[in-house]
Amino acid sequence: MTTAPAPATSSDLEPFRVELTGYAYRMLGSVFDAEDAVQETLLRAWRGRDGFDGRSSLRTWLYRIATNVCLDLLRGRGRRALPVDLGGPAAPVAESLGTPAGGWVEPVPDTAVLPADPAELAVARESVRLAFVAALQHLPPRQRAVLILRDVLRWHADEVADLLDATVPAVNSALQRARATLSGVRAEQRVGPDLDPVDRDLLDRYVDAFARYDIEALVALLREDAVQSMPPYPMWLRGAADIGRWLGGPGAECRGSRLVRVAANGVPALAQYRADPAGGHLAFSITVLECAEGRIARLTHFLEPRLFPRFGLPTRLDSRPVDEFPSPAASTPGRHDGGGAPAE
Repeated sequence: MTTAPAPATSSDLEPFRVELTGYAYRMLGSVFDAEDAVQETLLRAWRGRDGFDGRSSLRTWLYRIATNVCLDLLRGRGRRALPVDLGGPAAPVAESLGTPAGGWVEPVPDTAVLPADPAELAVARESVRLAFVAALQHLPPRQRAVLILRDVLRWHADEVADLLDATVPAVNSALQRARATLSGVRAEQRVGPDLDPVDRDLLDRYVDAFARYDIEALVALLREDAVQSMPPYPMWLRGAADIGRWLGGPGAECRGSRLVRVAANGVPALAQYRADPAGGHLAFSITVLECAEGRIARLTHFLEPRLFPRFGLPTRLDSRPVDEFPSPAASTPGRHDGGGAPAE
């Protein structure tokens, strides 16, 4: 890594925002916490710019600050998870929902964390997939930082050691333990096959079937062992048949919803607006879709309207066409197709 002069203006720090947000998101599992961590990082860097001596690169210095901010935020906090990590599948009835809870892994817009460089995009997408981010949360914070820096960001062991004020053997030992833990967690928590990118045709068919609320057509797009979860509720369902029963039962209130295409965690996603009895449609969920062997394998519906502004979307739709709303992801080079395009 090459050295660089101290930032002369705050705008010198802005080019690092996306990659730092990606790092903080992997560390913290929350887009809101990641944004707060990066804002604090840039603020500390700007205030402490006179102390930057140029012995490392500006990028390394910022990662050192970001790591310390994330470790401070993680101190004393519980582990973020997905519903599938915390128990077995439930029956597809409203009584199974359980009590809403906090502390879930959250989705993140691709535009907030993924690089524009196509050469870096494939690896970056895999490292922000929901299952991977949830698995990272099982690691102690310093091991988490080591694994992300070494295996995701491809830093050298001596660079990580310098950043963490540790020795190279200590970094290598932490990496070995982190890899072993992560391998065990991912094997234990595996609820389906390895996932593939969602192709455009499959997404189009899902959107069409949902717009018509054709339950038979929706179920036909699912793998037999498909998984559906709905944070902040702890309930999750396994199997296309049970998901179909949910759609025809408690989920029937979603009939008449409008969908907007977005991109989250490196895969296509949909912003769902449910019909408001008073008129228009209200923000309801961000749904992350993942598929395997040409069918949908996982549907994670994040029932969290406050996520919508993070995707450049309003929390209410009126009679305007969906494509009149801003779409920051759609115009970003090298990003996954799907940012804010109409899905009706």
